[in-house]
Amino acid sequence: MKGYYLLLIVVLLSACSTAQPPVPIQDQTATPVPELFPPSINPPPVTPPAGPVTGSLAERSDTQAFIQEMVSRHGFSSQQLYAVFSRAHTQPSIIAAMNRPAEAKPWYAYREIFLTPKRIQGGVQFWRTYRTALARAEQTYGVPAEIIVAIIGVETSYGGNMGKYRALEALATLAFDYPRRADYFRKELENYLLLTRQEGIDPLTVKGSYAGAMGLGQFMPGSYLRYAVDFDGDGHRDLWNNPVDAIGSVANYLSKNRWQPGEPVTTRALVDGWQYQELISRKVQPPSRTVLSFRQQGVMPEKVVNDTQKAILLELQGSDSPEYWLGFDNFYVITRYNQSPLYAMAVYQLGRTIRENVGQA
Repeated sequence: MKGYYLLLIVVLLSACSTAQPPVPIQDQTATPVPELFPPSINPPPVTPPAGPVTGSLAERSDTQAFIQEMVSRHGFSSQQLYAVFSRAHTQPSIIAAMNRPAEAKPWYAYREIFLTPKRIQGGVQFWRTYRTALARAEQTYGVPAEIIVAIIGVETSYGGNMGKYRALEALATLAFDYPRRADYFRKELENYLLLTRQEGIDPLTVKGSYAGAMGLGQFMPGSYLRYAVDFDGDGHRDLWNNPVDAIGSVANYLSKNRWQPGEPVTTRALVDGWQYQELISRKVQPPSRTVLSFRQQGVMPEKVVNDTQKAILLELQGSDSPEYWLGFDNFYVITRYNQSPLYAMAVYQLGRTIRENVGQA
């Protein structure tokens, strides 16, 4: 009997020494979304959801048609795209924001948004921190450091505000619910999915502006694909977390849009008589009239400018009276980034002020 109890104790001790901890219960309600969308071979068609409508983008017929286009044109998996769009929704606030852009303000009010002590000092600090990258970008692409810094400053306050909207939802909302520019944003939605697949990014995690612009320089997806560069050589084009890549990419963007190194951007002008009124540009366009011809019509540049230089005449609303400016080819290049002349003027004036403050250090 003693032997029996001894054997029983040995067996029990052995069982305790080999027992495994309990396996935690997995959350079966979460639906993982793949970060990459590898091309699929002969993917099946999109299957509309069964059951009640929940309001996701995936349950819309226009989204389903778009998904099928991405499948046939680019080899995406319909199931993976459907999984992504089923977790996204249209955002009516985006439409409202599109209908009240800051560029609708008069120049004197628009200027106050960007030429603030905080943004100027932030630009000075950004320049000091990334002085080497800015100098290399200027040497490589011919774009002055102050223009690069000012664009990043105007766009995101040097990365402090890169947007609060899901890029996928912003682009989809404008692609499907903003008829005036639906074709453009539908193409940008396509570019966005190509970009996230190429860079290995979960398309549901990226945030940007209400128009779908992303990163420190607020690149639209198509611009990201065309102009973003790996400026620090780490193998990735990261415009969200890597200011060096952002610096090189902004410079490359302007260079590819024909920035002319060493040429002027704009200068204030004095006007006389009445003939100049017929020369004022009411929309952004490439400069086509020479400075000499402006002089002959009563428009005199305040700075020394070659008479053969081509320009456009701008009338901006100052706080007390109109301001007149001659915008040259490089001014037009800045409007390729944002088509508003107010934007280009804010970039120019902010950059010039930052450079003056850096020079005083």
